[in-house]
Amino acid sequence: MTAEDLEALRAEVAELETAGRAAIAAEIKTAREWGDLKENAEYHAAKDAQGHLEARINKLLERIRTATVVEAVTGDVAGFGSTLEVEDDSGRQLVYRIVSSRDAEPAKGLLSSDSPMAAALAGCRPGDVAVVSTPKGERKLRVVTVR
Repeated sequence: MTAEDLEALRAEVAELETAGRAAIAAEIKTAREWGDLKENAEYHAAKDAQGHLEARINKLLERIRTATVVEAVTGDVAGFGSTLEVEDDSGRQLVYRIVSSRDAEPAKGLLSSDSPMAAALAGCRPGDVAVVSTPKGERKLRVVTVR
């Protein structure tokens, strides 16, 4: 991941450890005041939310501990950490960012650096056309900008 991505993870952990934990504690406190804990659905829901919050914090801390920071490619050549605006065969404008496989979310435009699409786009400059093999056939993407 890039240094920027690592810093974003650290900021998310800090937010969850402070405001997130405080909000859950307040929910638990309020639910406890409603009486019998055995049949108190709000209390059990708050405790479940607390468990999910702690699991998320632990997952993020593990990612931080095992992170390998790499420099994002700079300039107008696409590579790891680059954000690209491309135009597909139909003229539709799309924005992608090349990220680590752990951070990939194709529906949000975050492409794994190991994916065929990222591999096709790597090394491209504005004006270049990348050809990506997909199950439906070849797809051509013209690179508009690289940031």
